[in-house]
Amino acid sequence: MSEEIKEKDNFILYVATVAIVFIAVLLTVKSSEDDKFAPIKKQLNEEYRQMDIRVLSKEDYE
Repeated sequence: MSEEIKEKDNFILYVATVAIVFIAVLLTVKSSEDDKFAPIKKQLNEEYRQMDIRVLSKEDYE
């Protein structure tokens, strides 16, 4: 009689590994996007700060 060696099912391990790699790639891409657009966000904030002026009404002069 021949003995059959049962192979361990590693499907869950493969799925978990793929999920972890996918999440790592997503986080890396998201981080690089934030770094790429940081100067633009800084410029927009500076423009908003410069445009934040007070409009005085006529009553303020009297």
